[in-house]
Amino acid sequence: MGRAISTAVAAGLLRASPHALLPPRFRRRSVMKRWTRATGEGIDMTAVGTGEDSRSWLLAGGYRFAGLHCGIRPDRDRMDLAIIVSDRPAASAGVFTQNRVKAAPVRVCQERLPADDVRGVIVCSGNANACTGPQGMADARRMTAIAAQGLGVREEQFLVASTGVIGRHLPMTQVEEGIRRILPLASASATALEDMARAIMTTDTVLKVTSRELELGGVRTRLTGVAKGAAMIGPNMATMLAFVFTDAAVTGADLAPLVRRGAGNSFNCVSVEGHTSTNDTLLVMANGHAGGRTLEGDDSNRFGSALSGVCGDLARAIASDAEGANHLVTIEVEGMR
Repeated sequence: MGRAISTAVAAGLLRASPHALLPPRFRRRSVMKRWTRATGEGIDMTAVGTGEDSRSWLLAGGYRFAGLHCGIRPDRDRMDLAIIVSDRPAASAGVFTQNRVKAAPVRVCQERLPADDVRGVIVCSGNANACTGPQGMADARRMTAIAAQGLGVREEQFLVASTGVIGRHLPMTQVEEGIRRILPLASASATALEDMARAIMTTDTVLKVTSRELELGGVRTRLTGVAKGAAMIGPNMATMLAFVFTDAAVTGADLAPLVRRGAGNSFNCVSVEGHTSTNDTLLVMANGHAGGRTLEGDDSNRFGSALSGVCGDLARAIASDAEGANHLVTIEVEGMR
């Protein structure tokens, strides 16, 4: 497709309203009924908040966020360390790059997921911690250990992600000091979420945040998604990190197939330059903060559809922010067998 147009191609990727096809910087909060071919029938959304305006974001309950500059990047004005903390143990599942060469953070997350007791994610940008051998694995685990220690939980309850330059070891003195500083800063505000979203950006030119609110099992539930990704994008998740957190009650075992479906209907349908990265990660956390019973049956299906909608928004935001792109084209294919 070159650099002039980024194309989101799917066999029914998202049959969305014209509102959903606008670049994220132009979208604002709205009340709508979102129709999707690949992800379900119709989902009655109380609200949808998407775009760069933090006033439109619908934050899932029971999470705190922060971002700061720790010294990975030479520019002190650019944040390079982010954290997401769940105030209670959260079910978590992920989907990762299909590249044969996987970065250390990807391998650590794959060892720990799916799980039902995750408490947070620590993320650094500017250094991918990829192709860094045994030292890279030790550094990734060390990041989770320091974050977990600060929160008073087990190391295995933290996940890790990185993005940036490949083949360089992390400056762990700065990273460790940054993790110790970031934990007390974490808060549940939209401003804190914006700091977290900016801290994971690399070549991105816009924030990529989206959210949903819907009623499940008589309980009002929210899903909030954040992503980074621009420049080269290829099938099966390339050059991207995405984090979705919800206050719904879902088990890790039930969450895993929903996350795979959400990625298959969104991120894995995006292509710009046909490359895959070493670090691509989609992590989803569900902490049950909204209350109610563990989702099952129709409520679980509706939750899965909402999750796929969040992933679809983020995938389109990434495609529209691709390096040199000035158009986003979504192609609908119907009647295939």
